[in-house]
Order: sequence, then C-alpha cells, then structure tokens
Amino acid sequence: MTLGFFSFAASDAIAKLLTSSFHPLQIVWLRMLGLFIGVCVLVAIKGLPVLRTTKPQLQILRGVVAVGSGTCFIIAIGFVPLADAVAVTFVAPFMVTILGALLLKEPVGARRWLAVVAGFIGMLIVIRPGHGIFHPAILLVVIAAIFFAIRQLLSRWLSGIDSVVTTVAYTSIVAFSITSVTLPFVWVTPSGLKILLIIAGLTLSAAIGEILIIRALDIAQSVVLAPSHYTLIIWSTLYGYIIFNDLPDRWTLVGCSIIIASGIYTTYREYILSR
Repeated sequence: MTLGFFSFAASDAIAKLLTSSFHPLQIVWLRMLGLFIGVCVLVAIKGLPVLRTTKPQLQILRGVVAVGSGTCFIIAIGFVPLADAVAVTFVAPFMVTILGALLLKEPVGARRWLAVVAGFIGMLIVIRPGHGIFHPAILLVVIAAIFFAIRQLLSRWLSGIDSVVTTVAYTSIVAFSITSVTLPFVWVTPSGLKILLIIAGLTLSAAIGEILIIRALDIAQSVVLAPSHYTLIIWSTLYGYIIFNDLPDRWTLVGCSIIIASGIYTTYREYILSR
C-alpha cells in the first residue's frame, strides 16, 4: 500500500510538471490510461468475472466522480505546491464522516465530530485564507476532496455487493472512457523524446500504483491499510523539493499534522464501531 502511494505521488508530481504544456483533461486521460492498463493486467490475470456487477449504475457514477476529482486536482496543482494540495485532500475522510451521517444515517459520536472539526481547522491552517498566501486554486483541491469523499461513500454502498477489485476496475474503465471523449477538443501532440519519456513515467507510475493498491486491498483489511494513505505527504514533499524546489512551510506542516492525527483517530473510531 505504501509503495502504491509512492507511485501515485510520482504520478502527481509528473502531472504537475506537464500542466505547463498540456490541457488538464489530456493529463487526466494520460493518467487514466495508466490505471486502465493496470486494470487490463488485472483482468488478464483474474479473468472477466472481475467485471461482474449487480449495481452498474453505482459503478458508473463512481467513475464519473473519479473524473471530476482527478480533473480538479490536476488543474489546482498547476498553481499550488504539490505538498499543500495533497495535505488539503486529507480532509476527505472527514467529509466521508459528514456525508455518511447525513445520507446513510451512520451514528457519529461526539469524539468523532471533534476529530472532524479538528481536521477542518488543520485544513484552514494549511491554506490560511486572508494571510496573503491563499491561492483560489486550492478551492479546486477542496472540491476534489469532496468528489473523493463521494467516491468513498459509493464504495461503502458497493462493499457488500461487489469486491474492491470489481469497483476499482469499473472506475478505471468508466473514467478512461469519459476522458477519451474529451481528447479531440484538448489534444496536444507530444513532441520530443524527453516529453514522451515524462508521459511514459506518468502512465507507468499510475498503473504501478493502481496494481499495488489493488493487491494490498486484496490481502488485508482496508482499515489496517488506511494510515498508509498519509505517507503521500512524505512522498509529495520529497518530489516537490527534488523537481520544483518547493518545501512546505512550518504552518503547512502543523496543519497537516493536525489533519493526519484527526484522520487516523477517525479511522480508528470507525473500526471500533464496526466491530
């Protein structure tokens, strides 16, 4: 799982690098191509039964939401540091808690509500509106996190019906199909070996990340693996420094620490309540 997020962070960094030359929708398509390749490998290994579902409408909706999430995030990282954007996406679990309480009528105790509030305070510390460093594009990251939370909620609806592998496969296929439709309107032909190698790195890192995470979810409980998601901030900071010479400042690290601590606590409470 950790290696999978390492690969996804590489994909994010390469996507940010490409935003100066290509339309965000084309970058989303290139990234979805990597995920699609990963799913094709999976289907080749496990066979067509992987695609068997009794809730195709929900599976398609999850794929549509994935396109919205990916597009908003990639547009945003063209303007804001990678580590800051990733830190803000960590509020998604809190949004899942809120949506779960509102839509699924899931019980949420006082301690989990306090964790949600703490998480959003951490997000405000990261983005610091009104302090001269706020960029409007960070709001697209918030929207991306909302889309991601909806994806997680749909995953919960589907968890007792389809396997994780089936859900990921449909998300990839639907997202790849949707972004393919947009290509004639935004396509820029890559030129030069260097750009082609960078694009290959984007596609390959996304595919490797998808395969590793599918495999991890196949052999361990998601609640055990959930904290690995927060290693993204380590890898994003590393890539941001190496490629863009960006380092998060002290307040970003403080806010991120609050978000991570609250997120891990929320995951722990959900695990306790589910037992």
